Amino acid sequence: MKNKSAKLSALLAGVLLLGATTACNDDKKEGPTPPEQLSEEVYAGGLLGTTFNVSASAFEDPTPAVEIAGLMNEFKYGEYFFERPITQTNKPFNGLGPVYIRNSCIACHPGYGHGKRMERYNADDWGNGYLLVVTDPQDRYIYSLAGMPQTRAVAPFKAPIDDSNIDIQWLTETDEWGNKFDDGETYELTYPEVTIPEEAYYVPLIDKDGNTVPYANVKVRLESTIGIYGTGLIDAIPDDSLKAQYQKEAAAGVQLNPEMWAGNDWAASGYYGKTKHPKRYTYALTRGPLQDAPGANAIWNITNVIRPTKRSHYLDLNGTIYATVSSQDADVKAGFYDYLRTYCPTFTTTGDTARDIYNYLTCDTLPIEMSGDDYNNFMVWHRGLAVPAARNMTDSDVQRGKKLFTELGCAYCHRPSWTTGDDNFTDPTGFYQDGDSRLPRYPNQKIWPYSDFVQHKLYMKNDIRTGWCRTTPLWGRGLSQICTGASERLHDCRARNVIEAIMWHGWSRQSDAYESVVKFRKLNKADRDAVVKFINSI
Repeated sequence: MKNKSAKLSALLAGVLLLGATTACNDDKKEGPTPPEQLSEEVYAGGLLGTTFNVSASAFEDPTPAVEIAGLMNEFKYGEYFFERPITQTNKPFNGLGPVYIRNSCIACHPGYGHGKRMERYNADDWGNGYLLVVTDPQDRYIYSLAGMPQTRAVAPFKAPIDDSNIDIQWLTETDEWGNKFDDGETYELTYPEVTIPEEAYYVPLIDKDGNTVPYANVKVRLESTIGIYGTGLIDAIPDDSLKAQYQKEAAAGVQLNPEMWAGNDWAASGYYGKTKHPKRYTYALTRGPLQDAPGANAIWNITNVIRPTKRSHYLDLNGTIYATVSSQDADVKAGFYDYLRTYCPTFTTTGDTARDIYNYLTCDTLPIEMSGDDYNNFMVWHRGLAVPAARNMTDSDVQRGKKLFTELGCAYCHRPSWTTGDDNFTDPTGFYQDGDSRLPRYPNQKIWPYSDFVQHKLYMKNDIRTGWCRTTPLWGRGLSQICTGASERLHDCRARNVIEAIMWHGWSRQSDAYESVVKFRKLNKADRDAVVKFINSI
């Protein structure tokens, strides 16, 4: 322990020196100024979580904490599982299907960042981070589909939704100001309208109560993936700090999601599982902590790869509807035993084809396809991704934009900084012990994600499911164009730049951010540009 502490102290001192050296030796990378002039906000991920890489690989770097813990090899092996296509049989990258959403993680997270805006829904399109959200009139997920419906399958199985017929139309919308600032500068507001023809659904449309949902009453929305860098740092924010943020906003009269917060404490849905840690991940705040959050689940539910703590297939919310339909499908019956001989030869059969199909699809003790060691490496990588340092923070326009950002009220929801705790993380799945030494940790770091990690409502056209959306962290987003080839923002990539994102915040007078947008509109062009430059610098 003493050696590790000494190593930590030495490395932290070295990080400052490294930052100064980068600035002197490589002007193209816009490294930090010398330590005595360096703002703490430059270290967006704190000393243990920041990279000074601003090239096209800026979102891909390991944190200094990974090096401190001696986990670089594990990080690199874990990276393979993010970047490599998963197949049915090519070990160790095997186990795809029987139904799936994508065959790799990076397909949804180009350059490790936000998914790209797309003109069509096709799982083979590089950078397509879109996931379907299919709901009933009460905004509840269709229960005969998964929360993230699969659109591909391994023969003889068939996809719950055939993505070849999904249509995306980008429509324009005009706000109360005619999409124009008072000085004449214009902007455009667009949003997606998604249509899935009735024949594209393989399963009946059933709601949570077991009732059939008429096709005409089904709603379809898009949600895009977000950047995955810095997620380990978010996990290190203390639970008490998140609770204090909710208490602060509740006391100020901010409308909070009653599913998350009731009175002066968490609601029944406000925390996660038996560990009772408050939720902090996904637009819908469905996950926390990181060890059972979106990334840990995506390696399972996007590809349907079986691992030690996930021994069943991700199929539908009901658990039996897809299996029942498949078990009665003549095509599936005809090819099922060939499928088993190829992909799961140890599965015990009865000779009753329909029963065997149903039993296979609903089994919760399936053979492991991703080993525990491989999963651990994946999680070292996932928890070990650094945040790019903030850039140009001494620039006068950036400083002006920062001041205006606060004066406009943007910093209320996009809270600038947090301080991590001891980072004795937990794992609801039981794979890791609390504070497990196999993963990098980020104790006592001041970090700058620019999010309150609370849900708010913007009341946008074709809004996100339920309207409640977690404030998205802004750190690093200014590098999206160079890292991913695209700059889109908001949950469905409707905003193609910062101005469009800001103005969508004020499209409705009901929006929690409406007054801030009104103030933004009153700025002159130079000040508006300064705000944009600041947002792109953090």
